[in-house]
Amino acid sequence: MAGYGFMGAAHSQAWRVANAFFDLPRRPVMAAVAGRNAAAVAAAADKWGWGESVTDWRELIERDDIDLIDICTPGDSHVDIAIAALQAGKHVLCEKPLANSVAEAERMASAARAAAKRGVFAMVGFSYRRVPAIGLARRLVEQGRLGEIRQIRSVYLQDWLADAASPMTWRLDKSLAGSGALGDTGAHAIDLAQHLSGLDITAVSGIMRTFVTERPKLAERKGLTGIASDEIGTVTVDDAALFSAKFGDGPLGSFETTRMATGRRNSLRIELSGTDGALAFDFEDMNVLQFYDATAPADTQGFQRILATEPTHPWVGSWWPPGHGLGYEHAFTHQVVDLLTDIDAGRQPRPSFDEGLRVQRVLDAIERSSNTGSAWTPVE
Repeated sequence: MAGYGFMGAAHSQAWRVANAFFDLPRRPVMAAVAGRNAAAVAAAADKWGWGESVTDWRELIERDDIDLIDICTPGDSHVDIAIAALQAGKHVLCEKPLANSVAEAERMASAARAAAKRGVFAMVGFSYRRVPAIGLARRLVEQGRLGEIRQIRSVYLQDWLADAASPMTWRLDKSLAGSGALGDTGAHAIDLAQHLSGLDITAVSGIMRTFVTERPKLAERKGLTGIASDEIGTVTVDDAALFSAKFGDGPLGSFETTRMATGRRNSLRIELSGTDGALAFDFEDMNVLQFYDATAPADTQGFQRILATEPTHPWVGSWWPPGHGLGYEHAFTHQVVDLLTDIDAGRQPRPSFDEGLRVQRVLDAIERSSNTGSAWTPVE
C-alpha cells in the first residue's frame, strides 16, 4: 500500500479482515506500506499489521513478492504509481478520484487497458458502490422496478471545513488534490448516479465557490505537528459545487457537493424517480433503503423502509444476523472481496479505470462550466 493516512487506515482494515469473513479465492498478505515520513509510516505498519514499511513507493514496485499495489496517496501521485505498477505486472487498486486531471486519467486508463490484455487488472475505489443498501438499489433498477428513470437528485454534504479556523490540509491544495469538494465528495455522487442508473452524464451546468480563501497552516517543527501555526496558507480549491446534469435524452439530474454544510457530517444522499417507482438513500442512515412502488394499489402506496441487513442482500450474508447493521469500514472490505474474486477469475474488476476516467471527464466539464459561465458544457 502506498499512503497510510485516513484512507490508508480504511484500506488496511479491509485487507486485515476480508479473509476472516469471506471465502476468498486468494489470501491477501499485507507485505509492506510506503510513506515519506519514516517514523509515521513505521508506526502505521505496526498499528495496522503491515509486514514492513518503506519511504519510497518505488521499492514496492521493484519487489517480486508483491502482486498488487493499493494507492491511498494524494491525487498528484496516482498517475505515476499506477502506471509504474501496471507496467511492472502488478494489479492496482487506486482511490478516487482517479487522477488530478483528465490527461492523467487518460494515461492511467490506457495503461490499465494494455495491462488487462496481459491479465493484470486495475480498479478505482468508489467504495460507496459496495454499501449493501446501494447494492440492493442497483438490483432494483436492473430488475426494472423503477421503470423509466426521469430524475436523479444527489447531494454530498459535509461540514468539516465550515469553521474558517480549520487548518490547511493537502486536500485544500489544488496541486495535490486536483480539486476540492468537487473531486473529493462530488466524485462519489457522480459515480453513484451513473452506477445506479446505468446511464452516463453527457452535459453539465455548474458553479463552484470557495468561501474561505485562507487558512492557518499546520506546524511541523519542534514536535508541533498537527497544531495550527501563525503561518497562513492559500486555499486553491472549491469549498462547494452545484450543478445540473443531462443523461443524454434520459433523466435530468441535480447535484450538490460541499464541505461547508454546517451540521452534516457525512450525508451522501441520492434519489432516483421513475415511471414505476422511486428509491432514496442517505449514508447517515446507511443500512436503510427507501423504496416506493408506484405499481402497488393506491391505498398501500408509500415509501417502504427496507433494512438492508438480510442474508439475501448484497455482501451481508458473510457478516452478522439480520438487523445487526454494518458500518463505513465494511464497504472497503467488500471492495477487497470483489477485487480479489475478479482477479482470480481473470475478469475486469469494476469500477474500472475507464469508469474512473468517465467521472474525471464529468468533473472537468463542471469546472469548465463554472469558469466560463456556460449554460451547458458537454462531457467530452
